[in-house]
Amino acid sequence: MRSIAGEYKRLRVWKKSDELAKKIYQETETFPQKETYGIISQLRRAALSVPTNIVEGYARKGDKELFHFLNISYGSLAEVEYLLSFSADLNFISAHSYSEVEALRKEVGALLWSFMKCVGG
Repeated sequence: MRSIAGEYKRLRVWKKSDELAKKIYQETETFPQKETYGIISQLRRAALSVPTNIVEGYARKGDKELFHFLNISYGSLAEVEYLLSFSADLNFISAHSYSEVEALRKEVGALLWSFMKCVGG
């Protein structure tokens, strides 16, 4: 069994997904207040799901369970991709901010995919 006493924090994929979640929290501060229970909530939950599922999977007994949670993280990242694009289409996020967040999301996706391949998917 993996010891999780902060060891997951050494994973580059976790560090970048944590950075992405924080960035999305910051960016959604400027979204219309009427979207608090709509897209803001949905986007934040999806973004936060990426690092939290990495942590939960890392705490599990074996690689099969880790892969399962990494797969959930990957699905959440796809949800983030759509919601960011949707937000940009509605002008909730500037083109510059969208480009920055999307670049980070792509980086997290590449890292997550590589990690999943290493774990055995």
